[in-house]
Amino acid sequence: MKKLIYSVIGLILSSYFSYSQTLQDMSGSMTAENQIVIYTAKEIITMDTARPKAEAVAVQNGKIIAVGTKEEVAKIVGDRKARLDKTFNDKVIVPGFIAQHDHPVLAALSMASEVLSIEDWELPNGTAAVVKDKNDFMTRLAAAEKKMEDKEEALVTWGYHPSFYGPLTRADLDKISTTRPVLAWLRSCHEVVMNTYAMEKNGVTADLIKSWGESPQKQSNFAEGRFWEQGMFAVAPKIANLLATPEKLEKGLYIVRDYLHSKGITFGNEPGGLLVKPLQDAVNSVMSSEEMPFRWSFIADGKTLCDKYKDDKQVLEEAKKLDSWYYGKTSLGKNQVKLFSDGAIYSLLMQVRDPYTDKHHGEWMTDLPVFERAFKIFWDAGYQIHVHVNGDAGLDRVLNTLEKNLKANPREDHRTVIVHFAVSAKDQVDRLAKLGCVVSGNPYYPVALADNYSKNGLGPKRADSMVRMGDVERAGVSYSFHSDMPMAPADPLYLMWCAVNRLTTGGRVAAPEQKVSREGALKAVTIDAAYSLKVEDQMGSIAIGKLANFTILYDNPVSCEAMKIKDIKVWGTVAEGKKQPVGLKNTKSILGMNNQKDSDGLAEETLNHVMKILSAHSDDQH
Repeated sequence: MKKLIYSVIGLILSSYFSYSQTLQDMSGSMTAENQIVIYTAKEIITMDTARPKAEAVAVQNGKIIAVGTKEEVAKIVGDRKARLDKTFNDKVIVPGFIAQHDHPVLAALSMASEVLSIEDWELPNGTAAVVKDKNDFMTRLAAAEKKMEDKEEALVTWGYHPSFYGPLTRADLDKISTTRPVLAWLRSCHEVVMNTYAMEKNGVTADLIKSWGESPQKQSNFAEGRFWEQGMFAVAPKIANLLATPEKLEKGLYIVRDYLHSKGITFGNEPGGLLVKPLQDAVNSVMSSEEMPFRWSFIADGKTLCDKYKDDKQVLEEAKKLDSWYYGKTSLGKNQVKLFSDGAIYSLLMQVRDPYTDKHHGEWMTDLPVFERAFKIFWDAGYQIHVHVNGDAGLDRVLNTLEKNLKANPREDHRTVIVHFAVSAKDQVDRLAKLGCVVSGNPYYPVALADNYSKNGLGPKRADSMVRMGDVERAGVSYSFHSDMPMAPADPLYLMWCAVNRLTTGGRVAAPEQKVSREGALKAVTIDAAYSLKVEDQMGSIAIGKLANFTILYDNPVSCEAMKIKDIKVWGTVAEGKKQPVGLKNTKSILGMNNQKDSDGLAEETLNHVMKILSAHSDDQH
């Protein structure tokens, strides 16, 4: 009995010191009239180092008030009114999954299209199976067209990849229809192909293309109906009403909402958030609603702010003003900002130390003087800085700039986040550890790209060692995973599977030494993801004082067979104490989003935002 009392006292003191609650606060929460619910489960994995496993967890007012054995929790609850919930007795409770880095608008527009892609997409309205070949694509697209009742409605498909299926031209899409607009938005999201009817209806003519600058003209092919890179930027105003209508954005946001919930996500984030107020208002009409099954935060786009405002003080003033744009289930990440170093991995435009195998060169997304100015502005203001970086030369720039600012203005616990982390070297892992960085990596890269990049661009050694999380884990650096959806499926269990197994699409293991532990992988989508966003005091583990955010699974991803992690089914979530099974039909409010007066303007602003994101993820072919 004495041992049990000491254990209970330890739990209370742990809560006090960990979450800065006064004993009066703790007492107040323990005697509140609101009902206490005690959840039991087959297993409870807490991700709390002080108590890694538990048998029960008590929740009140959306927060955790007790964790431990059934006896310990019962002792803390005492004689207060409580309800025992055994719903999860045959399931596994883990801390609520966190989507560390996704793009809701880009994901909404792609997922609201006819998805015909290089991978399966398990969407709320059914699974969009992987496309086998070009003939399969054409057959399925034709079938989709036949189902459409409105003869004037545009048919937009997303996911085709020429490297997998061969070229796609307007002649192909003319076979689908000559009387309705048909547009293929390719897998990279940075190239479109239109049929003749779509081009004619939207005024995309040879004379229009001739009016553009040299680069957009070179990256357009009128005869084939193809527009990529700067050509797509140039044609975007003409096709905004096809790709980015308010109706499509709203539909897509609901798809993304339900998709993320089905994957067990209880909190998410978009680094480099929206800087167009009407577009953010449209997104908020869905994502700020109390019906959202999770909360979502946005991080300011520091590059755009610095480009727009030449006065350093004004940059910070405008960044602070963004906080007023959010309400309800959306928020602005406090004192956090996103910057950009080098080019994208999908396009093989990252800046690398050693030349590409075909001798092409990478690109800088931000010129060095601009990058250094932006970094210093936000560093001196005490911001946490998240930096998009893909190549080892790009990472050198980031670490050099960080080291320079640390010497000039030392800061503790700055948690500078290295985002994406595609190509790097072992010496850089040691250096970023010493400098106090954390890493947010995309473990999908080696799975999807190592086979191709081993032959094209990087060579076997660099391609296989992409996203070297094994080295990061051994160096003791905190790391999280992200999908960058729609660049990869926003499925935490799948990301865990990718990092633990590193099994490529060709069926081989890429750099087995870069595998991570299953415990580390689970941390990467829970407590370490929270740590990377500076919200670990609120979520990420099942501990007293934190939000009652849980993901409910049918198996334990830490103890099951490693190859089966991605196949674990998600029952649903508990978000701030509210049970939310997958498939629960959220009541859709009448939002008025489709009735906006300036729908064309919103469409163009939406597509402009998408293009800005895509400048970091382009898929040029070399």
